[in-house]
Amino acid sequence: MEGATLALTAALCALAAINVASFAAFAIDKAQAKARRRRIAESTLLWLALVGGSPGAYAGRCAFRHKTRKQPFVRRLHTVAALQVAALGAGAYLLLR
Repeated sequence: MEGATLALTAALCALAAINVASFAAFAIDKAQAKARRRRIAESTLLWLALVGGSPGAYAGRCAFRHKTRKQPFVRRLHTVAALQVAALGAGAYLLLR
């Protein structure tokens, strides 16, 4: 059981780190946009969300009012989040049945 606890702790730490990175990426991209400097690619922001940083991405969008009007980006982010929710639901179903 100790190994499982360690694995769960490591997974939660990794998930927290990717969400902090995702949130920070939105903050940096917003600052770069205001300064009219080189931006973080939308594909990078979406990749961070895809690997588990969706909550951080949504928090960054809200906190910095960033990428709220770009409909193609918003649709892609919603799709990523929906896929993650579906995967979590499927995983929970398989574990609990």
